[in-house]
Amino acid sequence: MKKITLLSLFALAAFARAETTVTMTGVHNCCKSCTNGIVKAGTSVGKDITVTAEGKTVTITTKKKTDAKKAVEAIIAAGYFGKVEGEEAESKSTAAAKPEAKITKATVSGVHLCCQKCANAAIAAVKNVPGITKHDIVSKAESFTVEGEFTKAELAAALNAEGLGGAIN
Repeated sequence: MKKITLLSLFALAAFARAETTVTMTGVHNCCKSCTNGIVKAGTSVGKDITVTAEGKTVTITTKKKTDAKKAVEAIIAAGYFGKVEGEEAESKSTAAAKPEAKITKATVSGVHLCCQKCANAAIAAVKNVPGITKHDIVSKAESFTVEGEFTKAELAAALNAEGLGGAIN
C-alpha cells in the first residue's frame, strides 16, 4: 500500500510540474529589437511564461495552456505573425464564399517596424500583392498606407508570409 501511495505522489508531483510548450514558426525576427519585442510581448501576459525567439522560431513555455494561447495572441498583437505548430488552418469553403471586394487604399497599423530590415520585410510583402502600386513604409512608423487595387485578404496574407501582423483599415 505504501508503494502505491508513494507512486501516486510521484505521479501527482510530475503532473503538477507539467509544462505546455507552443512553437510559432515563420515569425519575423531580424534584429535584437525584434527579439526583445517578441519576448516582451509574450511574457507580458503573466508570470511563469518563458519565451525564446531564435531565428524565425518562437518557443513559449508555461504551466497553463491558456497562458500559452494568451502569449501567442500578445505576440501577434505586437505586430508579429507566425504559424502555431499543431494548429490546423481554418478551412473555408471557397465555393460558398463571396469574393472579397477590391479596395484602392488601406492603412496598416500595428506592424512591427523597429528598423530598416523590418521595413524592408513589409515592403517585400507589399510588392508581392498584385495591384498595389504605392506605399509609404518607413522604419519606426506606427502605420503605413498602401494604394492600388487589391483585397485586404491579399495584403494580410502577404504580410503574414513575411512574419508580420497588423490591422488593415
